[in-house]
Amino acid sequence: MSLLAADRPLSELHDAMLLDLDGVVYIGPRAVPSAPEAVGKARAAGARVAFVTNNAGRTPARIAEHLTELGVTAAPEDVVTSAEAAARVVRDRCPAGSDVLVVGDTGLRQAVRRMGLRPVTVATESVVAVVQGYSRTMTRDLIDQGALAVARGALYVASNADATAPNEWGITPANGAFVRVIVHATGVEPIVAGKPMRPLHEEGILRTGAGNPLIVGDRLDTDIEGATAHGAAGMLVLSGVATPRDALCAPAHQRPNYLAWDVSGMNTTHPAVLREGARSRCEGWTATSEGGALRLEGDGDRLDGLRALCAAAWSDPTADPTGPSAREALARLGW
Repeated sequence: MSLLAADRPLSELHDAMLLDLDGVVYIGPRAVPSAPEAVGKARAAGARVAFVTNNAGRTPARIAEHLTELGVTAAPEDVVTSAEAAARVVRDRCPAGSDVLVVGDTGLRQAVRRMGLRPVTVATESVVAVVQGYSRTMTRDLIDQGALAVARGALYVASNADATAPNEWGITPANGAFVRVIVHATGVEPIVAGKPMRPLHEEGILRTGAGNPLIVGDRLDTDIEGATAHGAAGMLVLSGVATPRDALCAPAHQRPNYLAWDVSGMNTTHPAVLREGARSRCEGWTATSEGGALRLEGDGDRLDGLRALCAAAWSDPTADPTGPSAREALARLGW
């Protein structure tokens, strides 16, 4: 994927916005400052909005309630969680009424039950599957029970594999980190239901009826890679996990079409990045890549400088986005 230009706001060019939550709409208990207004403006422009999250801990109803409390109007049907995707994976592989050991929270237990399965917390011989999702109150006992059942041969499904998540304290371990505990103990890799796998975004597309969605997220390895998997446009925001250096170093299947400071970028135009030989120019900035070294010159909006730099690095397979020249260029932009 490569950076694209948009001479009209993205919320006018795309019929639906599929928004990640953590790091995009809110961080912990607080809204990203621009998010309430941005979601309202996108809807006013005619775009439908779905909140597509790898967080499996809370129910869609509770997430919608939390969003509304933060000033982002949402109904339960606007929320698509990885718990629903994970429960669907188990349902498709196990008989109705089967015992499923849930290593997770209320949202995951309820999703399992809605799929006609029986959520349990002890690794008895009747357990046919283990499904694991994020919980802020995850206990050692529950992880132990999950590992015991997986070791005995139970189907192992993870709602998502995010290693970290942003919250009010900083970047902390997320579901993927706890999944690796069971993997390390058992040697069994789970089936992953959430982003970047297809089920979550497919559900969001179905619910919005989107023909041309924009996928917005703060993670390259879930949101943007998921956009690539669907052939959909992806916008990376810098309000959560991903850093400018991450964007610069992104492999081909994780490169966004658009860069934005935050979710308000879905309601703005995006400047073109012009390629001229070894040069990439965006507004007042010019980046070059020669002999593997990156150089940045100019001034103006820092994000335009990052756009030019990314285009130069992505266009040259010999470029070293982790080397001294890249660090110097990012430092010139204040990163």
